[in-house]
Amino acid sequence: MKIKIIKMKAFLTYLLFLLTFIGFAQDKKVKPEIQQAEKQLFRTGNDLYNDENYIDAEVQYKKALELNPNYEKANYNLGNAIYQQNRFKEALPLYDLVSKTTESKLNKAESFHNIGNTMMKEKQYDKAIEAYKNALRNNHKDDETRYNLALAQKMLEEQKNQNKDKDQDNKDNKDNKDQDNKDQDKKEDQNKDKENEDKEDKKPENKDENKDKQEPKPQQNKLTPQQIKQLLEAMNNEENKTQQKVNAQKAKGSKVKQEKDW
Repeated sequence: MKIKIIKMKAFLTYLLFLLTFIGFAQDKKVKPEIQQAEKQLFRTGNDLYNDENYIDAEVQYKKALELNPNYEKANYNLGNAIYQQNRFKEALPLYDLVSKTTESKLNKAESFHNIGNTMMKEKQYDKAIEAYKNALRNNHKDDETRYNLALAQKMLEEQKNQNKDKDQDNKDNKDNKDQDNKDQDKKEDQNKDKENEDKEDKKPENKDENKDKQEPKPQQNKLTPQQIKQLLEAMNNEENKTQQKVNAQKAKGSKVKQEKDW
């Protein structure tokens, strides 16, 4: 019985060792060691980068990553080569990848530092501040990161003030525009009122009123009935005298000279 117990313990120990070895081998398979080929490509990329030939350096780093996508330094330096070409948005995910996968606090701090620099270029100062703080959490001795953090905080404050002033200007412009519209509406109403008054002045008068203005009213007869009778009798007498003269002239056959009363 004792022998069997010993054998059972030995078997369990061997099984535990085997499982540990398999797990270690799997980890090695996930993260294979950097081979000489990708190292050479990486070094060539570094030489080109130092000569400020960032485009060709980018090509070499990408070739190294094709052989080993987990090549941490190649990912980081590729981000730098792209950053130097002002393609900040493309560099950001490479820095972010290294910050999440590296086991080195120094490499993590440098990645966060460059994330902060990228956010500064994009004028996203709040995100830059957070990145610089993460960098200092992993390397509190980095004075350059501390300086950049202070600069980002200052830029964020200025940005907030500018946005505040811009909002105030927009509000003032809106108020002025509304006032201008009110003044314009008031002016248009005044013009309409004036036009209506002019139309009323030019409106034709009533026909009966015009007739009254154009035709003089007859004067009232001031003669008495007796005076009218006498006037008619005088007119008849004068007419009889005239007729008698005409008849007399016709009988003589000559003109009747009218005497002049000088």
